[in-house]
Amino acid sequence: MNVLPNEEELMVKNAAREFLEAECPPSLARAIEQDERGYSVELWEKMASLGWFGISLPESHGGGGLPVTYLGLILEECGRAIAPVPFHSTATAALAVSRHGSAEQQQSILPRAARGDLIMTWAVQEQDPRLRADAIQCRAEVDGDSLVISGIKHFVDNFSAAELMVTAVRTAAPSDDNAGITLVIVPTNSAGITETRLTTLAKDSQSKLTMDGVRVPLSNVIGEVNQGWPATSDMLDIGTALLCAQITGAARKDAEMAIDYAKNRVAFGRPIAGFQSIQHLCADMIVWTDGAQLLTYEALWKLDSGLPFGVEVSQAKAFTNDKCQATVRSSQQIHGGIGFMMEFDLHLWYRRVTAWTMRLGTSFEHRARVARALLDQPGEVRLGMNLQPVG
Repeated sequence: MNVLPNEEELMVKNAAREFLEAECPPSLARAIEQDERGYSVELWEKMASLGWFGISLPESHGGGGLPVTYLGLILEECGRAIAPVPFHSTATAALAVSRHGSAEQQQSILPRAARGDLIMTWAVQEQDPRLRADAIQCRAEVDGDSLVISGIKHFVDNFSAAELMVTAVRTAAPSDDNAGITLVIVPTNSAGITETRLTTLAKDSQSKLTMDGVRVPLSNVIGEVNQGWPATSDMLDIGTALLCAQITGAARKDAEMAIDYAKNRVAFGRPIAGFQSIQHLCADMIVWTDGAQLLTYEALWKLDSGLPFGVEVSQAKAFTNDKCQATVRSSQQIHGGIGFMMEFDLHLWYRRVTAWTMRLGTSFEHRARVARALLDQPGEVRLGMNLQPVG
C-alpha cells in the first residue's frame, strides 16, 4: 500500500497551488468575511473553468471520473489558501448523489455540479450534534407523493449560496439497526424554511435552519424511505475525509509561516529559530501536519480502493482535530502578540483551522469509533454507531 501521491497526482496538486497562490491572496478571504454572499463568485467561476468541481464525478455526467484522492489534494490546497468558496459542501453533497442517487437525480444534478453551475450543501446535525442516527429528530412524513419535513438543523454550511441541500430526516422511530432515517434532496428556496445565520469563529457561512411543513416530492428521496442511514453515514465519512485534507493544508501553511518568521525574527542578537525551544515547536508542527496528511491520504486511498474506510476516517479526524489545532497554537506562540492582531494575516488560518476541527465529529467521537473497531473487529464501522466510552 502506497498512499503517497503519484506523479500525476502531484502535478494536479502543484497546479492547484500555483493557481490559488495567484488568484486567492489572504486579502480575498478577509474581504469575504464582510460579504453577505459568503463566498467569492469570481474565484468560484475561475475554479469551475478548471474542471475541479467535477474531477471525481462520473464521466457520464460531465465529470473527470478520477479517484476521490484527486479531489482531496485540491481541497488540501484550498485549505492552504483558505479559499472562500463553497467547494467542500458542494463536493460532499454531489458525491452523495453520485454514489447513492437515482439515475434521474444524477442526470439532473451532477452535470450542473461538475460545471460549477450548482452550489450544494448538506444538513445532518441537530440539537444533539453527534453523528449518530438517534441524534436525528427532524421529522418527515409521507403525504401522498410528497415528504413533509418539520424540525431544526444546525451548522449548515453555505446554505445562503446553495440551491440544493441533501438532508437527513427521521421518518420512523429509532431502532437498533438505524432504520427510520431518510436522505432527501431539498431545494433551499422551499416554502417553510427559515434561516438564521450563525456567527462562527472562522467568519464563514453557517446557518441554523427551521423547517416547518417543508414539502418535497418523494422522487427527491435518495434511496428508499426509512433506509437512508447507510448513505448518510457514507456522505459523512467522505465529507470528514475531505475536511481533514482541507484542515491539513491550512495547518501546514500556518506552520510554514511560523518557521519563516522564526528564521527572520531576531531576539537577543540572533534569530529565534536558533533557540532550542523554538526548534522543538517547529519540528513538532511538521511532524503533526505530516501525520495528519498521511492518515488523510490513507482514508482516501481505502475509499478509492473500494475497501472499508470508516475507521481510517476517524483516525484521521481525531488526529487532525488535536494536532492541527496544536500546530496553529504553536504558530501563535512563535509569533507572539502580533499573531493576534486583526491586521496580521496569521489569525485567518488560526481561526479557520480551529473552526474546522470542531466540525464533523469531535476527537472523542472518532476515538470511540476506533476503539469499538479494535474491541469488536467488525468488517466495517460507520459513523453513527451507538458508541460508548471505552475503559
